[in-house]
Amino acid sequence: MNNMNIYLFAALSPLFGALIAGLFGKRIGRSAAHFVAIFGVAISLIASIIIFIDVLDGHVFNGTVYTWAVVGNVHFEVGFLIDRLSSLMMIVVTSVSLMVHIYTIGYMKEDPGYQRFFSYISLFTFAMLMLVMSNNFLQLFFGWEAVGLVSYLLIGFWYKKDSAIYANLKAFLVNRVGDFGFLLGIALVLHYAGTLDYAAVFEQSDNLAAQQIELFGGVGWSLVTVICICLFIGAMGKSAQFPLHVWLPDSMEGPTPISALIHAATMVTAGIFMVARMSPLFELSEAALSFVLVIGSITALFMGLLGLVQNDIKRVVAYSTLSQLGYMTVALGVSAYSAAMFHLMTHAFFKALLFLAAGSVIIGMHHEQDMRFMGGLRRKMPITWLVSLVGSLALIGFPFLSGFYSKDSIIESVHLSTIPGAGFAYFAVLVGVFVTALYSFRMYFLVFEGKYRGGAPHHDHGSQSNHEPHESPMVVWAPLVVLAVLSVFSGAISIQPILFGDYFQDVIFVMGSHDVVRQFGEHFHGWFAMGLHGFQTLPFWLAAAGVFVAWFLFVYSPKTRKKLVIFSLLTKLFEEKYFLDKFNEWFFARGAKSLGGVFWRIGDQKIIDGLIVNGSAKLVGRIGMKLRQMQTGFVSHYAFVMILGAFALVTIWLF
Repeated sequence: MNNMNIYLFAALSPLFGALIAGLFGKRIGRSAAHFVAIFGVAISLIASIIIFIDVLDGHVFNGTVYTWAVVGNVHFEVGFLIDRLSSLMMIVVTSVSLMVHIYTIGYMKEDPGYQRFFSYISLFTFAMLMLVMSNNFLQLFFGWEAVGLVSYLLIGFWYKKDSAIYANLKAFLVNRVGDFGFLLGIALVLHYAGTLDYAAVFEQSDNLAAQQIELFGGVGWSLVTVICICLFIGAMGKSAQFPLHVWLPDSMEGPTPISALIHAATMVTAGIFMVARMSPLFELSEAALSFVLVIGSITALFMGLLGLVQNDIKRVVAYSTLSQLGYMTVALGVSAYSAAMFHLMTHAFFKALLFLAAGSVIIGMHHEQDMRFMGGLRRKMPITWLVSLVGSLALIGFPFLSGFYSKDSIIESVHLSTIPGAGFAYFAVLVGVFVTALYSFRMYFLVFEGKYRGGAPHHDHGSQSNHEPHESPMVVWAPLVVLAVLSVFSGAISIQPILFGDYFQDVIFVMGSHDVVRQFGEHFHGWFAMGLHGFQTLPFWLAAAGVFVAWFLFVYSPKTRKKLVIFSLLTKLFEEKYFLDKFNEWFFARGAKSLGGVFWRIGDQKIIDGLIVNGSAKLVGRIGMKLRQMQTGFVSHYAFVMILGAFALVTIWLF
């Protein structure tokens, strides 16, 4: 089998599984539908592993699979770029997707849309693979929009719930804002570079950097800066960066497996991957890097704070995702692209673990998601408890776990950076460590420690659960165990080659003056030494302080937090999510409605209906009235008019 066949197997196997499960699911039954979907993703994972090994042996592929259209000198093609960056992403996408597919058998077993759900998640896997395997902007945009479309379908999977419909519409609209900027960036690349092929564009990067473009006011802007900022606006939407982050928490209205697949490991990391792929362009614009850095810093700190007041277990993990995406974006802003990709990989494992563990808790609690009615589940759900503890420790960066190696690498890289905004970013990521530990272990203590509170009447609808919590079936917890193992060991195993080796050599471009990872690597003496040293660093003690405060406020002395006035004031601000949703509804939604009303009254009623349609009818009617007055019926009048006409014609002929 040649390499092209393997590439096609990796990309198309999930698509075939999606088509069979979606089109013939009712005929073949539930078991056959999930079998073909899982089999397709498993084939894709095996092919991705073979490709990964092949790439490590030095076999890189960059070529065209299919030419869609040729317009002048521009070729619109489907093509693959298989290198160390794309092969790493392929393994992350397919491995997490396979775990989610297996987990879904238990989680969705009673859902009437069982086959449809498997079709959607397999289709999503195909779209994500097309995105990461692309070698040109056209295919990148296809994958970019395809994952957005499938996420719309998955978030609104339970389409009879009004909240789910609102959430998927919100996600779709917010992503269109980001995608508009992304499309502008691609259009600028096509206009000035004359090609959509990555390699050809990167060859012209110095030429693009030397050009100026006037946007408004006659002020010249660096072309490459404008291109990079436009592309990053697309990443802000897809990777949920401030202020285009508002869609992600609401997307928890979808089933839990898609929260793990889309909003932890794959779709939301598409923007991170894209910026890393575009490093030859971003490195030529310090202004663009600074913009990326500041946006990531705001997201990392302020979105994490919102997790402190959430009571829905899935929303806590969702805000954690926002914060960690901010960390990755900060790494991109200081040119630590390898650190961003490293954290992307480790985060995919432990965040998918936390989402799926939250789903296991929801199953065990008979679909209860409010943490205020949980507690004491450590004894009732021991496997879910253990893997959740592992995931939480990896998230806060506990030494020797995967999250420690990637998160600390980002913090140290920011500390060494001289990019404008690095000082604020360093403050944000340090405070973010404390905040992450606080909301993570607030969730842990409320769910697994203390007394079981599930017997209390619910505050909102007065119902009461009489079902005792229970451990989830093996088909649910088995993927959690696999992800827990990866959350423990993946960081230590891969830090040396990914960060300080030559793994990304000739794939990611970093200018010498921006190479903070190399500076950090001078102090690296192996994963074990780094883990030991981690106990002495400021991030560790900030994380420990966060865990202690969470224990004190939510286990030892819950009454204390009610006495803290500042906590009460901040709670209101955080519960309202900085009033961004209300601002968007007031300014954009109502503003658009009001503007539409003005256009309707003036444009539609007065101009179109009043002037053009009704006005033209009235004009014709009035002309008709005047002409009708001339039709008197007297022969003498008609003869007089004929004489006047003849006189006029003779006059014109003579003169």
